[in-house]
Amino acid sequence: MKVAGLGFRRDASVASLREALNAAGGSEGLAAVATVSDKADAAALRALAQELGLPIRGIPAEMLAEIETMTQSEQIAVRFGTGSVAEAAALAAVGRGARLTSARRVSQDRMATAAIAEGDGE
Repeated sequence: MKVAGLGFRRDASVASLREALNAAGGSEGLAAVATVSDKADAAALRALAQELGLPIRGIPAEMLAEIETMTQSEQIAVRFGTGSVAEAAALAAVGRGARLTSARRVSQDRMATAAIAEGDGE
């Protein structure tokens, strides 16, 4: 299974999310998009998921805090206890055997990040 994790600011646009996802490798072969639960209902994320025909997986913040990531943001570490919401969400959504195939990429406007993980999860 292959999942894109997305981290984004409240005011991020669909274009920002799409740009970050494309920078991380694009949507081909994805089974879902994932983010922290409290942002899973964001309008821009819902619009992108609908455009791609993918479900959204909300990951509880406390679950993200347990995940080590390749990249480290000091601000994200303080808020969520992990280095990258995008990377941690992708890894958590994939589950068993998860590994990053694309580390966090950032949209040009710095409003969104994306990472892609693959693994044995269902």
